[in-house]
Amino acid sequence: MVVSPPRPGPAAAPMSPARLRAAFAVLLLGMLLAMLDTTVVGTAMPTIVGQLGGLDRLSWVVTAYTLTTAASTPIWGKLGDLYGRKRVHLSAIALFTLASVACGFAQDMTQLIAFRAVQGLGGGGLAVGALSLIGVLVPPRDRGRYQGLTASVMAAGQIGGPLFGGFVTSFLGWRWNFYLNLPLGLVVFAATAVVLLVPPVPRRRVHLDVAGALLLTTAVTGLLLLTTGTGPLVVLVPVTVVAFGAFVGVERRSREPVLPLSLFAERNIRLTTVVVFVVGVVSFGTITFVPLFQQTVQGASASGSGTLLLPMTLAVVVASQVAGRVSSRTGRYRIFPIVGASAMAAGCAVLATGHTGTPVWLTSGALVLVGAGLGLTTQLMTLIAQNTVPAAEIGVATANTTMFRTIGGAVGTSAFGALLATGPLETGMPRVFTVAALAAGLAAVAAWRIREVPLRSTSR
Repeated sequence: MVVSPPRPGPAAAPMSPARLRAAFAVLLLGMLLAMLDTTVVGTAMPTIVGQLGGLDRLSWVVTAYTLTTAASTPIWGKLGDLYGRKRVHLSAIALFTLASVACGFAQDMTQLIAFRAVQGLGGGGLAVGALSLIGVLVPPRDRGRYQGLTASVMAAGQIGGPLFGGFVTSFLGWRWNFYLNLPLGLVVFAATAVVLLVPPVPRRRVHLDVAGALLLTTAVTGLLLLTTGTGPLVVLVPVTVVAFGAFVGVERRSREPVLPLSLFAERNIRLTTVVVFVVGVVSFGTITFVPLFQQTVQGASASGSGTLLLPMTLAVVVASQVAGRVSSRTGRYRIFPIVGASAMAAGCAVLATGHTGTPVWLTSGALVLVGAGLGLTTQLMTLIAQNTVPAAEIGVATANTTMFRTIGGAVGTSAFGALLATGPLETGMPRVFTVAALAAGLAAVAAWRIREVPLRSTSR
């Protein structure tokens, strides 16, 4: 399909420091909405089932959102590159907000799952849109100063989601987890429209890669369903394999591929993809299974096991701030993912020794190592990917890192769950974190091979 984007208006004027800070805050708020809704319904699940029924489809309330978020991420990134990132980001905010309201009005489990899938489509656009716009507004050399705040929002969304969801459900009801997105979404939409000034996209004839988008969506969805153990293997395996093969063939011939295969010709893109995949495995695995181990093996309360994750969150924030500021000041960054992945491996190795009598201080120390490792790697991988590609491909490069981090989280959670199912939980946890330590070691090797390309001092 060939279409012509609308003719852009006059070139955007440079943003003042105050306006840039305001724009950054607005983008972070939109990202927080998307991250919170990944986990916010976890603590509301018993209440939702009590009112709507559908216990057999309970997991799909989360899975539907995750699937559509991951599958739509590269499409949003490409659309932003083609039609203007601000326009596409506003579309994602509107879709997310409307779908959130629809989730609140759901009258049965089927409706809720369907609306969550639509909400996930908007959530994918919110996440990649915010990171892409930051990549356009802030040069790579200066972006590190903002890195800690971005990492803080991601950590707050992942870890704070269940706490926020439980609080809202207890005092307002589970539907308000979705209704509250309406005023927040309206504020983010209006502020984005007014505050953001971004360079216009030059007018040109565009070939929409519809076939590639559909095949990629099918392949990613099939892969995530396989990792979560949902659906018959006899159907999912051939569909996923065929979709991936056909996608590769289509992308090689497409004039505007939704995920250019040439992207992976860049050494740093391949290596950052490996690292962010492992980051997803370790982060989601730690957040999911450490509290579970604390509750079922060591007898901790739900609130106590959740509080145990706070040291990891603080470590993420501090490490991100340090790495960001030093990389901005010096232009050097390669050492941080190497140290970060090594710290993740060490932290997971300590967690692998856990047993009934493991003291809290030792577990907390291990989580600080994991958090520091995540802080030194997560946002730097996005920065390295954005610095590797031309400005016109920032969207697809950002979407690639976001998508593979999500896929890594799904694969890790599923694989770790399978390891736990093979024996008592007390012996399963060492197996889980031994595998996580080995994966983090692989990430450290990949980080070692990253080439340190000088950070650009301009975002154009």
